[in-house]
Amino acid sequence: MNMKAVDVALIGGGIMSATLGTLLKKLEPQWRIELFETQDEVATESSNGWNNAGTGHAALCELNYMPEGADGSLSGAKAIDINEQYQMSREWWASQVEQGVLKNPESFINSVPHLTFVEGEENVDYLRRRYEILKDEPLFADMEYTEDPAVIAEWAPLLIDRRDKNQVIAATRSRSGNDVNFGEVTKQLVEHLAESGAGVHLNSRVTDVRRVEGAWELTITDRQRSQRHTVKAKFVFVGAGGGALHLLQASGIPEIAGYGGFPISGKFLRCTNKEVIAQHQAKVYGKAKVGAPPMSVPHLDTRYIDGEQGLLFGPYAGFSPNFLKSGSWFDLFKSIRAHNLGPMMKVGLTQWSLEKYLAQELLASRDKQIETLREYYPAADADDWEMITAGQRVQIMKKDPEKGGVLQFGTEIVSSADGTIAGLLGASPGASTAVYAMLNVLKTCFKEQFENKWRQEIAKEVPAYFEPLNTSLEAANASYERTAQVLGLEK
Repeated sequence: MNMKAVDVALIGGGIMSATLGTLLKKLEPQWRIELFETQDEVATESSNGWNNAGTGHAALCELNYMPEGADGSLSGAKAIDINEQYQMSREWWASQVEQGVLKNPESFINSVPHLTFVEGEENVDYLRRRYEILKDEPLFADMEYTEDPAVIAEWAPLLIDRRDKNQVIAATRSRSGNDVNFGEVTKQLVEHLAESGAGVHLNSRVTDVRRVEGAWELTITDRQRSQRHTVKAKFVFVGAGGGALHLLQASGIPEIAGYGGFPISGKFLRCTNKEVIAQHQAKVYGKAKVGAPPMSVPHLDTRYIDGEQGLLFGPYAGFSPNFLKSGSWFDLFKSIRAHNLGPMMKVGLTQWSLEKYLAQELLASRDKQIETLREYYPAADADDWEMITAGQRVQIMKKDPEKGGVLQFGTEIVSSADGTIAGLLGASPGASTAVYAMLNVLKTCFKEQFENKWRQEIAKEVPAYFEPLNTSLEAANASYERTAQVLGLEK
C-alpha cells in the first residue's frame, strides 16, 4: 500500500466536510486537503435534497426548539440560539456568493414562509404563549399570530380546505423563512475545493483510522478497483453522518467512550399533483406526537430541488439497523462496545414512549398514513401522494452521571484532547447550522491559529459568530437585509 501525507483529511462528502474544507482552504490555502467519499458522488446521504426537510432550521416554526417545562413554563433561549446559528450560515453563504465560490443562489436557497399550525385548546394556548415570548425578539420580529381560519387560508389554503369549522386552530407565520437545498450547496463547495487544489476522492471508503507516530493513518479502499492505500494526516475530520461513530470508535480516542447510536429511518409522502403543489407556498410544522423524537415533527413542506417546486409531508418513522442509507444491516451491532453497552441498555429500558411510537409507525397502514396527512391537509387525495424513503438518522446515546444513559436529540462535536481529530454526531438541526458547527471545530482544534491568525478573516465573512444578532433589532435587520440582497431573497 502506498502512503500519502496531507495536512487535513475530510471523511465524508456531505455539507459538514464541504463547509469545513472550504473554510480551511480560504484560511490556509497552502495546506494539503483531501476529501474521501464512499459513494460515486457527494451529498448522497443526509445532505441530499430528498433526504432532509431542507427547512433552513431557524426555530421560526419548529416547536421542539421551545419545549414546555414540567411546570408549563416556556423559554425562548434555545429557539433564539438556533436562529442565530442559522443566520451565521446565511452570512457565510452570502460571502461565498460574493467571492464566486457559490453560484446561482436560487439553485440552493429560496424564500418560503415558515408556519406553525396547531389544533385544540391546549395546543392553541401553547402557541399563543410561544408567540408572546418570541414576537419581541429581534430575530423573530416578523412573526404573525392568528386564530382566524380565513387568515390561515390566505397563508396556506391547503390547511383549511374542507376542515371542520368547529375545530379550534391557530397558526404563526414568519415570512423570513427559507428553503435550502443542502445537496446543491455541498456539490458547489466540493467543486470549488477541487478547483482550488484539494483532492476529492469518490468511491473511496475509509475503513480504519489509527494514531501512528504523532499523526493519523487512514486506511482507504478504492471501491472501483478493490485496492487499498493509506493516508497520513495531521488533522482528521469525520463528517460521515451515521458512519462517524464507527470511525471515531476505531480511532481509540477516550472522548468517544460511552457514546452509542440509535438509528431511525425517515419516509415522506411526496405530492405528484402539480395543481396541489402550486397551491402551497409554505413550510408548515405541527407538534410531535407523544414519545416521538424531535426529528419526527410533522410538516407539510414546500421544497425547491433542481429548480422545481415540490411538496412533502412527513416524516414517517421507520427502523433499520443501518447507520446510513447505503450502510450495513450490522451497523448497529458493530457499534456496541463495553463502554457504551450500559448507556445503550439504560436508554432501551427507559425510552418506552419512543419505542411505542416506532412500533406504531412500523405497523401503520397506507390508510393510517393518509389519515395523518389529512390532519394537516383535510382534502388530500391519496392518489396524489407517493411514499419515498428519506435519510437515515442516528440519534446520540451517551453516558449520564445521574441517569446512567440518555438519548440525546441534537448534534454534538466530539474531538480529541490534542485537537487532531474531530467528528460530528447526531441529527437535527444539522445541516442548517453547519457553518456554526464547523467554526466551533476550528476554534476547538486550532485554538492558536483561530485566535491569532484567522479571527479577523472569519469575522469578515461571519460577523454574527462574534457579535450575536439577537441583541438588537438594528443588527438583526442589517444582517438579514444584506444576506437577502446577495442571496436574492425577500427582504
